Order: sequence, then structure tokens, then C-alpha cells
Amino acid sequence: MQIDILTLFPEMFEGVFGQSILKKATENGAVNYHVVNFREFADNKHQTVDDYPYGGGAGMVLKPQPIFDAVAHLKSEARTDRPRVILMCPQGKRHDQKLAEELAKEEHLIFICGHYEGYDERIREHLITDEISIGDFVLTGGELGAMVVTDSVVRLLPGVLGNEESHMRDSFSTGVLEHPHYTRPAEFRGMKVPDVLLSGNHRLIDEWRAKESLRRTFDRRPDLLEDIELTVQQKGWITEFEKERK
Repeated sequence: MQIDILTLFPEMFEGVFGQSILKKATENGAVNYHVVNFREFADNKHQTVDDYPYGGGAGMVLKPQPIFDAVAHLKSEARTDRPRVILMCPQGKRHDQKLAEELAKEEHLIFICGHYEGYDERIREHLITDEISIGDFVLTGGELGAMVVTDSVVRLLPGVLGNEESHMRDSFSTGVLEHPHYTRPAEFRGMKVPDVLLSGNHRLIDEWRAKESLRRTFDRRPDLLEDIELTVQQKGWITEFEKERK
């Protein structure tokens, strides 16, 4: 996968892309990152990329020309004809695991990270394919959001995680939150690991994990259960959880 980032602050990405899983992904050839300062594409000697909004108002607006030209340049060097061009924006679609899985199937992603008051509307209307938000709040710029989305996508690429099944059991990948985890020692300061996890009975362990995953979702994110077709066993567990609350 090729991931291009258009930003006014390329240095922000150095630490993130150079560490942990995101670094490993480049080392094994799963992804290539290219961070571009779109100020370099400004058509004036001062490399100005923003201007006052028509009609007045607070703040500055990013001009269309530098971003259009930067995207055109990246497309000219791309291996694919139709990269996904993603605008990081609080008005965009809320990012979730389903969208991360969709983007992980692409060969080329271009992220546009804005600053200042906003984007010239012609960028939205004629250049991008997606608008994505990471939550209902406003950040200083799109850089942190692009990092979050990139991390969620890259970890899904083949060969990136040490265990190929790791992400399949992650929270939200199965529609519910992930079950609790324990490791050695079996008893720590009087706190014990559940007996079933020490039993060696994998059928019972899988059942315990499924039940605790559902319990955690029931307690913390009951809204997720609205989109799941529950089995008879799961419905029975939820009835049990409801009784426990009374």
C-alpha cells in the first residue's frame, strides 16, 4: 500500500511512522509512507497556502490551488488510477473498524490534513473521495486524525502483525468489545486469574471469552448490540446480565 500525507507540518509524522507496528510495516514492504508539505506546491514566491474567506469571518481558509496541484502530482506518480483521496475533517464520516477494514483493501491512500479555519469548498466538491472524522470534537489540524486512521488501517495489512489472527479478535472487529486478558502470575496480590483460563479446556475457554466479550459490550457499549444478530445463547447471557443488575 502507498500512503501519501499532505500536510503543512511533515515533522509531526516522523516519530509515529518510525516506531512500532507502523515502522515494521515499512520494513517488511507492506506499506510505503510519503509525507509531503503542500506548501511546496504554492504558486507564489511566499508559498502562501491560505487566504481570507469571501464574505468575511474569522480565521483563514486553505486555498484550492496548492492542494489540487499536490494531489495531481501524487496521482501522476501512482501505480493506481483511482487512489482514495481522504479529507480529514470534523464534518466527515465517523471513522470505525468497518471503514478501516474497507480502506485496508485499497492500494493507494492520500490524506489531506488541513489547518486554519477550513478548506475552500471546491476541494470537497471536486477533489476528494472521502471525508473522515475521528470524533465529534475539533483538533488544531488533520494530522493527528490522519495518524489515527493510518494506524488502524496499516495494522490490518497482511504480514504486519506477528499473529495474523490478532486483529480478528480485536474490539469492534467482531461487532463486540474484546474479552478480558490475563497473564502470569496466576495469582497477584490476592487477585486470581479465572479458573477456566487455567483449565486447559479450550472449548470452555472459548465460551468464557465469548460470554465475557458480550458482557463487556453490554456494560460499556450496549449501542453496539443493536447491530448484531444475537444467537439463542447470547440472548440467554444478556438475560443473565440483566438479572445481575437488579
